[in-house]
Amino acid sequence: MALALYRTYRPASFAEVVGQEHVTEPLSQAIRSGRINHAYLFSGPRGCGKTSSARIMARSLNCVQGPTPTPCGVCDSCVGLAPDGPGSLDVIEIDAASHGGVDDARELRERAHYAPMSSRFKVYIVDEAHMVTTQGFNALLKLVEEPPDFLVFIFATTEPEKVLPTIRSRTHHYPFRLLPPTVMRGLLERICAAEKVEVEPAVFPLVVRAGGGSARDSLSILDQLFAGAGEDGVKYARVLGLLGVTDAALLDDVVDALGAQDGAAVFRSVDRVVDAGHDPRRFAGDLLERLRDLIVLDAVPDAAGKGLLDHPSDQLERMTDQAARLGTATLSRVADIVNTGLTEMRGTTSPRLLLELICARMLLPAASTDSGALLQRLERLERRMDIRPDQSAVTEPAARPATGPTRPDRSAGEQAARSQHPAGAPREPANDDGYDGGGPAFLEAGRPPGATSVDPAKAQPQPKAQPQPTASPRPKAQPQTQPATSPAVPPAATAPVADGAPAVAAGEIDAAAVRQVWSELLSIVRKRRRTTEALLTNATALSVEGGLLRLGIGSAQLMRMLNDPLNTEIVQLSLKDLLGVDWRIETVVQTPTLTDALAAEPDPRDEEAVPESPERPAERDPEAEAISLVQSQLGAERIESSE
Repeated sequence: MALALYRTYRPASFAEVVGQEHVTEPLSQAIRSGRINHAYLFSGPRGCGKTSSARIMARSLNCVQGPTPTPCGVCDSCVGLAPDGPGSLDVIEIDAASHGGVDDARELRERAHYAPMSSRFKVYIVDEAHMVTTQGFNALLKLVEEPPDFLVFIFATTEPEKVLPTIRSRTHHYPFRLLPPTVMRGLLERICAAEKVEVEPAVFPLVVRAGGGSARDSLSILDQLFAGAGEDGVKYARVLGLLGVTDAALLDDVVDALGAQDGAAVFRSVDRVVDAGHDPRRFAGDLLERLRDLIVLDAVPDAAGKGLLDHPSDQLERMTDQAARLGTATLSRVADIVNTGLTEMRGTTSPRLLLELICARMLLPAASTDSGALLQRLERLERRMDIRPDQSAVTEPAARPATGPTRPDRSAGEQAARSQHPAGAPREPANDDGYDGGGPAFLEAGRPPGATSVDPAKAQPQPKAQPQPTASPRPKAQPQTQPATSPAVPPAATAPVADGAPAVAAGEIDAAAVRQVWSELLSIVRKRRRTTEALLTNATALSVEGGLLRLGIGSAQLMRMLNDPLNTEIVQLSLKDLLGVDWRIETVVQTPTLTDALAAEPDPRDEEAVPESPERPAERDPEAEAISLVQSQLGAERIESSE
């Protein structure tokens, strides 16, 4: 009969213990310095080396050349306490699960006073020490507190909090830990090489995950795979069947279907799971682990290099694409749904039905009103709006009829003066779809960039005749005169510009020039970070002063996000690539925005076609417009307060 792997490869010295250096090194130093305590408490999860380390401790104490952390391996004590040795009369192992009563403790107390037969120390190893009763611990208390010089106690337990505090306070406590995945994989690979068994690389993550960090459990699983392996070694397909793990290809199909919102593909995958005889609970658990890996990969792109993930390179490429396609909000919400569903599956009589309901919830964010669903729907809206600024900048100038009068151009100084205009000017209502462009790509869309500037005196609006008392189809905002403190327009800004010439000469880049190339800036930022590009879409350039570009945005929350060092660095690098400038970036809250100020000025063509209303239009209500946007885009309903 073959010896189990966890017994064959049991460590014989502290140097051979894997993954417990925080315990083995202090113990080795204590033995070398001769500071040996009379009682030790080894605690930790099952299969992490507590009992093996206790035997190594006894072997190191009783070695003829010791006490030493490196036993010789040839003396009678070392041979008897070797992993495959017969044992020693002076090292007594007690299983407290079956010998934890007060009578057993009294018997141990009576025998403990006899000196060792042939060794230096008499060592009692009490396994599962938390199973000792309170009366049993009380019977041992005086012995553990003041033992003979030759007596050493080593208590091993998975639940140290259940050990009597009076006993625990008289021991040196060493906590053992589960092995990290990278350390466990290295151990498994070394054993496979020693056993000369061929194992596919994709098998190791499955064994590590099934073992849960326990070296003994992982070696038991590997031993089972070795027993069922053919001449060609351990194959991935066979391991899937033996361990009951969901195939990675099936998980890929489900995640891809969620990203494409393909409900038919998702439910086909559920049908495949059930037809293959897999447990729906196990499938849901494996899906949750995959979603966890995608969330980690989305937050840490080099997670594999940092040891956070253990997957083959081709699998990592697919997962990277899946994480980018789904997005953080979607991954977080879907993981929450699966986690909640796993809890609901406990004790259910129809796990397949519950699994299908979980899939339906994942596919329908509109059916839920929680914050995760709203974030997911907002994320989808942002992805759909990614191309709108570029399209508006390209197609909207061509939408003007060629026969209409040319609208006068605004000089750079005039636009800068408007950015400092006091708030309170009436604004036109938002678009019908509730979307306010917010970015400079929407400013002056009807005027070509190279339009000729005119004299400021001629650009002033002419006095209008009194309109007829008939109702106007759409009220127009009246032009607001410049305050007396407005800065004067520089003479250079009012000079005529030839058609086709650059808008701003080299070395004279100002906020107006930045606004003219805003769509190109958004494209460059998008390549670096999509979140920054989404924030920048809602901002506008206000001024350039002393190497500082000041941006305006309509929300304090968005201002704080855009002022984040990561976002400002991306904007700085993008401006340097586009304009060759090295500016600092500062974002402030702008109310009203520059877009609103420019949109408030009437078009001369509209003034000729539509008579102006004699009454001043009502002020724009930002709160009402925000509510309208949420209602149109997210399907919200307004609830009136009863007070």
